[in-house]
Amino acid sequence: MQVTETLNEGLKRGYTITVSAAELDAKVQEKLLEAQPEVEIKGFRKGKVPLAILKKQFGTRILGDAMQEAIDTAMKDHFDTTGDRPALQPDVKMQGGETWKEGQDVVVEMTYDALPPIPEIDAGKIKLDRLIVKADDKAIDEALENLAGSAKDFDDRKKGSKAKDGDQVVIDFKGSVDGELFEGGSGDDYPLVLGSNSFIPGFEAQLVGAKVGDEVSVNVTFPEAYGAKHLAGKAAVFACTVKAVKEPKPADINDDLAKKFGAEDLAALKSQIAERLEAEYKGAARAVLKRSLLDQLDGMVKFDLPANLVEAEAGQIAHQLYHEEHPDDHGHSHGNIEPTDEHKMLAERRVRLGLLLAEIGRKAEVTVSDAEMTQAVLAAARQYPGQERQFFEFVQKNQQMQQQLRAPIFEDKVVDHIVALAKVSDKEVSKDKLQKAVEALDEM
Repeated sequence: MQVTETLNEGLKRGYTITVSAAELDAKVQEKLLEAQPEVEIKGFRKGKVPLAILKKQFGTRILGDAMQEAIDTAMKDHFDTTGDRPALQPDVKMQGGETWKEGQDVVVEMTYDALPPIPEIDAGKIKLDRLIVKADDKAIDEALENLAGSAKDFDDRKKGSKAKDGDQVVIDFKGSVDGELFEGGSGDDYPLVLGSNSFIPGFEAQLVGAKVGDEVSVNVTFPEAYGAKHLAGKAAVFACTVKAVKEPKPADINDDLAKKFGAEDLAALKSQIAERLEAEYKGAARAVLKRSLLDQLDGMVKFDLPANLVEAEAGQIAHQLYHEEHPDDHGHSHGNIEPTDEHKMLAERRVRLGLLLAEIGRKAEVTVSDAEMTQAVLAAARQYPGQERQFFEFVQKNQQMQQQLRAPIFEDKVVDHIVALAKVSDKEVSKDKLQKAVEALDEM
């Protein structure tokens, strides 16, 4: 087996790997001998099938396995010897693959971008401010008012009052398509909050202005993507009778409100709110601290970047931003999206910081535990209610998905490692100042 260098420019590497016909044949013979004791063919006792017959029957498949194994071994030996780490999966092509015949040497071309040497950083030179916000009475009161609003009650309006947007109307309704009542289209004493968008688009708006005793014909069209296929896209008429019109009234802020949200009393609810708010502030403050850390790291190191990594990242950024700007375009028929210079600059930053954090984490022996991965999978599975099992199975079989879930956990643990070595000052600030710092993250 011979490995010959063909390219060494910057981080780009190229090699030819030659596996001689004799080496390949020896590998095939080795595999045939390994398989022989377990093979049973009609006319021969188990383990006594001649090698010539084994080769005739299984030779093609074993030859392919031997070829792949020889190339994989050569690549592993190469990376072990050189210390190179490819930025992405190496591009491997067999010379004359379509015309190759048994008895010929196997020549493979391998090209890749090597990961660059990553310079050391002195984490002790990094200075960070950890913003701390306490949950004050004003913030707690605002949260209580929001809870009271979400737990609002409805009181009957004065006789003859017209329903307004935000009011609750109690209705009897019967829905029909082409003059025929349809299953699931009727209800009695149904409380409907106007403006809640809980019914078919356009339904609630037609009840604004209705009074108790009114009979209203509501004309709507079921969405094309409606769950019941026999109704999707169909025009329907709902005969509605208005039985009550109620105005919203925020719930009183007292022990009864607290009990609605699972607290023992109002004092306990306030305590829970304070804890939740401070947890939110802590999360926001961490985002600000992390950005400051990454900005400093980005300014501390410079090194060559693998062109294929930068190109792939720039393409991903351009694609993501396109869909953010065109939310109605859900497919991928938009053609090629060419990354801009701005996309490429952002890609370079992401790749540089990604490689740096990966190297720091590797040297610090940062790992993601099985328990942490399980928690990440569970959190992701909640986005697919009713399909959790299928999602678990998908993750188990998909290495790329596993890496997508593992990467942010690893990054956060590396950030924690660096922060522990940096000079961090706790700085108490107002909620507004923290909010401005968070908003500034989107502007950068």
